Amino acid sequence: MQTPPLHPLPGRREVLGLGAVLGLGTLFSGCAAPATADPSSARAAADPAPLKVFGNLDTLEFAPVLLAGATREAGRIQIAQGGILSLFDKQGDLPNLKATGRSHAATNSETQGLRYSIENPDLRIIFTISEGVYRIVARRSAGIASLADLRGKRIGTMPRTSSAYYLHRMLKSVGVNDNEVRIEPFVSGTARPLAMMKDALLSGQIDAVTIWEPEMQRCADALGADAISFFDAAAYREQFSLYSTRGNLADPVLRPKIVSLVRSLMIASEQIRRDPGEAIKLVAQAARLDLPSVERAWPHNTYPGTLLSNLLDTMVDEEVWVAKETGRAPRTHAQLAPLIDASVLHEVLQQVLPS
Repeated sequence: MQTPPLHPLPGRREVLGLGAVLGLGTLFSGCAAPATADPSSARAAADPAPLKVFGNLDTLEFAPVLLAGATREAGRIQIAQGGILSLFDKQGDLPNLKATGRSHAATNSETQGLRYSIENPDLRIIFTISEGVYRIVARRSAGIASLADLRGKRIGTMPRTSSAYYLHRMLKSVGVNDNEVRIEPFVSGTARPLAMMKDALLSGQIDAVTIWEPEMQRCADALGADAISFFDAAAYREQFSLYSTRGNLADPVLRPKIVSLVRSLMIASEQIRRDPGEAIKLVAQAARLDLPSVERAWPHNTYPGTLLSNLLDTMVDEEVWVAKETGRAPRTHAQLAPLIDASVLHEVLQQVLPS
């Protein structure tokens, strides 16, 4: 399968679909820096305390937050390593995502939103930070020439994550059951971190890997001509989202800051789509990675700068997998819908769209 295009964005109707939900008629997929004043920034400035925004700094997905923090939100947000459980002052089940106090907004994939919202029903998804176009990288020398050849192979991934769900979807697409492969777990912050995937592939300990970028790029680079890649953006695209809580969104002090952040993320996303150079540098610095690896991995993520309209459908499908893994009944479309709160995006759009 070929490398995906630089910006494999969803169709325009997919991005614009939320406009009908919001009653706005149109929703721009690329929000260039608006000329209108930002009333949310003015209200947020009334309280000087920074908004705490936590995320996984080791990923490409976090790029718009890093860029916003270096530009429009400089001095107004405090960025730290963490996941959505930090919204509730809890440590995540991944060792590298530690709670260092309570955050006001945080990022994770929709997989973790489904998992953690059972015990934390006040969790709310308010913005699509990034879409991850995942891939599987395998060793040709392990006898892998097609996706179906993964049957019986040892595959490295991080369990209970969006990458594990992607593997499930890809295997299912060629009639391979999850129990027909051997999952080799790699988990950041443990004795077997993601950085060991490359060496495990090279030494023949595993036959294939799937995880988010830029680790996949490092694995592909290490294998060279022995690498074969499989991806299908239609099977699954990770929706890496900005989360907050119902309480934070109702807070008269915090809400203007969250609105200002989302506006800045829309502008940062547009800047990334036009020229990703500065964002690539920020990601490389934050993740302590070499710039060429990040540049080569960059085409596997996109930055739509909105709240994608297919999110709920994705979550309904994925909920079946998450529920089975956690031994509970899956929630319905109606039960999952309240986890998505478009009101912040609606407020931003009211500021920048003509009435």
